[in-house]
Amino acid sequence: MLTEQDYKDGQILLIDKSLQWTSFQVVNKLRWLIRKNFNIKKIKVGHAGTLDPLASGLLIICTGKFTKRIQEFQGQIKEYTGTLKLGATTPSYDLETEIDQTFSIGHISEEMIKNATIDFIGEIEQYPPVFSALKKDGKRLYEYAREGEAVEIRPRKISITEFEITRIDLPEVDFRVVCGKGTYIRSLAHDFGKKLDSGAHLTGLRRTKIGAFSVEDAISVDAFESQLQSKIEAT
Repeated sequence: MLTEQDYKDGQILLIDKSLQWTSFQVVNKLRWLIRKNFNIKKIKVGHAGTLDPLASGLLIICTGKFTKRIQEFQGQIKEYTGTLKLGATTPSYDLETEIDQTFSIGHISEEMIKNATIDFIGEIEQYPPVFSALKKDGKRLYEYAREGEAVEIRPRKISITEFEITRIDLPEVDFRVVCGKGTYIRSLAHDFGKKLDSGAHLTGLRRTKIGAFSVEDAISVDAFESQLQSKIEAT
């Protein structure tokens, strides 16, 4: 049974983040729960890698002294599963914004889709989405985007070790990706559409692994709250 001191000394909490939650909301909720249940004023809590509100899955939460290990976890290989929709693009590269352009998909075959993955394997250059939390001149990119202000974005080198197509039911395509730090799966979906002389946007995303950690071993925020409460009541 974990004690107040255990959380202060450092814990790694594996959370299965629900859709619509931001990573910061999860951190704030867990910090509040720990403080409330142990009646303490301060406890360090942080996450090791942001998940978009429209993505679910594994979020590593570090407490106490283990917050110093956040960078270590951020640098580990990650695995995602998801769905992209061919034939249309959105400014955010996902469902956060409305479709802005549509394209033909009549020329796209299953063989073309599977072969297109090859060009994304290895170290490649990728442009982050305009709707992202990256900062330029002290301001987040999505703030520029929402204000309709054009901003120059430079490509970044990323690494993709696996890109597997798991289901094709046009216009939908399911996939699994194993990638390094800094990879935007939304950008991958957008670029994948371009590669097929069409367009694409991300319609679903789930992070399944970070290094040796798996979402199969993670629990929901509600389950953590129940677990914490039951331990307190048992003491």
